[in-house]
Amino acid sequence: MAEKDKGPVIGLSWHPTLPTLSSFTIKNIKIPDEAESSSALWKPNSQLVDGLFVPPNDPIKLNKLRKSQCKDTLGKDWFDMPAPNITPELKRDLQLLKLRSAIDPKRHYKRGDPKSKDLPKYFQVGTVVESATDFYSGRLTKKERKATIADELLSDQTFRAYRKRKVREIEEKNRPGGNDKWKIKGKQSRKRAKERRH
Repeated sequence: MAEKDKGPVIGLSWHPTLPTLSSFTIKNIKIPDEAESSSALWKPNSQLVDGLFVPPNDPIKLNKLRKSQCKDTLGKDWFDMPAPNITPELKRDLQLLKLRSAIDPKRHYKRGDPKSKDLPKYFQVGTVVESATDFYSGRLTKKERKATIADELLSDQTFRAYRKRKVREIEEKNRPGGNDKWKIKGKQSRKRAKERRH
């Protein structure tokens, strides 16, 4: 049964060099140059010795090779927590968690490191599972549950009202001054105008 050549087999770094016998012939499988350069598992023929990959003797190069093959984790003390891929949704949620003290006016948090503006590298995301006793009091309904923290905050009515009030206060505070600032408006201004006339 003849096998069709479907392309390179990923994961092999050993090419045996066997002498050709008269009873059968060995077809040399050619690996495309793109696959060699893109995959770390394929080694070029210049790095192979008798068909086997021999690691370098230089300790610096050996350490670099080990680090490139090692998974990026937090360590044994943290149960080898891996560094997750940061998507735009995760990045937005992490930024919101850093600014959580501005979200709720009645809740105060321990101040984080103000110097570090970068996001954490190692973290895990989970879902909160409420107990059966909190069915009415501490539970979010299905309508209130959203995929990300940002979506939950945008759909929350109390947070929306608080945000609008705070924006209005900041705009009033930063409004440029002028003649309107010194004018007294309303009924009081009419009474004062009468008093000045008499």
